[in-house]
Amino acid sequence: MGERAGGKEEMKQLEDCSISNALGTWFFSVAGALIAIPIGIRRKSLGPLVFFGTTGTMLDIIMGVSACEREHAERQAMMEAEKLAAQTSAQTDD
Repeated sequence: MGERAGGKEEMKQLEDCSISNALGTWFFSVAGALIAIPIGIRRKSLGPLVFFGTTGTMLDIIMGVSACEREHAERQAMMEAEKLAAQTSAQTDD
């Protein structure tokens, strides 16, 4: 039962991390808009703004989620190492 609650908490942390990283990144969104504005003015169209703006936003979200996944994998590896160390010390105590 404790393992199940721990899994829910890990998922909540991963979800919170994903949301904060997805909302906290803005570089590609701004870059896409800065590229699109002159092109859109020259073509007299909003198409480039839509294309580059959405592409930049998608890149920001992807970068945020991948950072969270990397963080989560590192945390999992640390937890596994701690478990292994605890098991090893428990076996040597016996």
